Amino acid sequence: MNTSTPISASYTKIIIAAVIAFFMLLTRGSHVLTSVSLPDASLALLLIGGLYLRKAVWFALFVVLATAIDFGAAAIDSIQAFCLTDGYWGMLPAYAAMWLAGVWLGKQADSTDIGKYAAASAVSTFAAFLISTQTYYLFSGRFPDAGIMESLKHGWEYLPSYMGFTAMYLVAFWALTKALPKLHNAIKASSSANVA
Repeated sequence: MNTSTPISASYTKIIIAAVIAFFMLLTRGSHVLTSVSLPDASLALLLIGGLYLRKAVWFALFVVLATAIDFGAAAIDSIQAFCLTDGYWGMLPAYAAMWLAGVWLGKQADSTDIGKYAAASAVSTFAAFLISTQTYYLFSGRFPDAGIMESLKHGWEYLPSYMGFTAMYLVAFWALTKALPKLHNAIKASSSANVA
């Protein structure tokens, strides 16, 4: 009986979670919290979290972290509070779309297959965009006369950067997994362990 596997699997998951949290802190909050000016990597990080960590408790922790960063940024700079409306609740299903795409990829025999990886990344990012944009326009209170058809006309100017920055991070992650396949497979195997 190998008793070291559960410990190493738990340790691996904690390291992955810490790396994801670090990059979320580094890139989120419109750079109020850091002096580094990088685009927000949260969507890509959630997909990666779903791929390696899978369990809902990890998802919940990252949602809490993202929310804490957003509200912390708003406390430091009131301009950042502009999006913190009732429409902000739409971020939860938007984030879930990314996480579930990662979970789906994690269940594939080859999670780095370019077709599956690109499709899961693009579909989930577009779904997250639609969900987050439409919930903002419908529920923020800033567009009182907007119905679903009216709200669908707005927000499209953000699509290129929304998709582009997320794609940039996901392509970099994919390239890393291809450059270090043994590490990727070892981490993926440890995520299948029933721990943490």
